[in-house]
Amino acid sequence: MHSQFRIGRDSRGYWVVQDERGLFSRRFVSRAEALKFALFANGHQPQAVIMVPGVFELNLAQRVPSPTGRPTARQTARAA
Repeated sequence: MHSQFRIGRDSRGYWVVQDERGLFSRRFVSRAEALKFALFANGHQPQAVIMVPGVFELNLAQRVPSPTGRPTARQTARAA
């Protein structure tokens, strides 16, 4: 079974892609690049790509901790 990916625009106008578990997430300038990434990452399963209406912000809180157990630079910046 392939992961579902959500695609939408964030409040800054970027296109964002995130899988259902929050393990894969990326920001893109164009919708086409976001869709290309989502399809590649899910094994080219278009039925597993969901377009999100409205503002869609990346949820970085779902990311798994680094292997060392220390917060990543992104997690530290978000906490500040």
